[in-house]
Amino acid sequence: MNTQLRIAQIAPLIERVPPKKYGGTERVVYHLTEGLVARGHDVTLFASGDSITSARLIAPVREGLRLGRKEHSPLITTMLMLAQVYGEMADEFDIIHSHLEYVTFPFAVHAKAPTVFTMHGRLDIDDYAAILRRYRHLPLVSISDNQRSPVPDINWVGTIYHGYPPSSFDYNLHPDDYFLYLGRFSEEKRPDQAMMLAIACGVRLKVAAKIDPVDREYFDQRIKPLLQHPLVEYVGEVDECRKRELLKNARALLNTIDWPEPFGLVMIEALASGTPVIVRGCGSAPEIITGGKTGFVCNSRMDFINAIREIDTISRSRCRQEFLERFSADAMVRSYESLYMDLLPDRRLESVLQPERRPEPLHRLLGRPAGAADRS
Repeated sequence: MNTQLRIAQIAPLIERVPPKKYGGTERVVYHLTEGLVARGHDVTLFASGDSITSARLIAPVREGLRLGRKEHSPLITTMLMLAQVYGEMADEFDIIHSHLEYVTFPFAVHAKAPTVFTMHGRLDIDDYAAILRRYRHLPLVSISDNQRSPVPDINWVGTIYHGYPPSSFDYNLHPDDYFLYLGRFSEEKRPDQAMMLAIACGVRLKVAAKIDPVDREYFDQRIKPLLQHPLVEYVGEVDECRKRELLKNARALLNTIDWPEPFGLVMIEALASGTPVIVRGCGSAPEIITGGKTGFVCNSRMDFINAIREIDTISRSRCRQEFLERFSADAMVRSYESLYMDLLPDRRLESVLQPERRPEPLHRLLGRPAGAADRS
């Protein structure tokens, strides 16, 4: 592309960019930012000070807040960062790309430069739908078609799948004899089911996962007893190097999610390694995994058991090829680049061609009749 854009990328401050360990959004922001810089754009990344980037870095905090000292409020530091982007630095950007979702909406409404929002999380929450509809004119990007289903009637401007550089993961045709669970110890991810399936099928399972404080009770009650089984090996929360090793050497990724996951980076990380994926058929999984070709999409316990037994029928080279064709960082970067260009003329004409938009009344967005607010 010959046109150089001045682009702001706004990342969450909880993890650095890229994250040291767990943090899918920050990893996507990293690869997108690096790709845009490589294509000649003038990119400013708003992120924690320990972030690694080829772009200009503006850092409201010294380090990612999850792993750093508890001296900052995530909400306040985020609001101050947004005030800087849309205040004193507002004239420095042609396009602003927020990965903070709804927190940025009020700032973006009256901004000089258009803002595009990538929705990284689940949208099937009533209050979330309410704020999305209040700001329904803002341009939103989904990370899977399924993610849109709770709120299809807003300004979706595209679905752009996440992507990685092919060199990020090592392609391996000759795995070791184990299956892998990689993610978080949370009830919606159902690692307990992955362990019970491995035990039932008599196969080895390596478990690489982090424990968030909110999930400690689930871990103590449901996970700890299963970790004692000789077929289950807990390797802890792993860094990028260890994750690459685990993925490339696994017979398959056992992804027993039980929630409408909007994307699931771990699935394309597995495909990049040549490793097939066995996954529950919910959320974005049927869009990412082609049943019988790059893994198995399961809807019952017996489906999972059969998939584990038949996993060696899946071609590891086909998995890698699917990654290269559909989930490369280059494809992701070019898609966003094209979207940025599409949004620029729309914003320039907006004030001339369209009347001022007025937000819908809050009671209508929340599904309550007027005057139905709580009374003391």
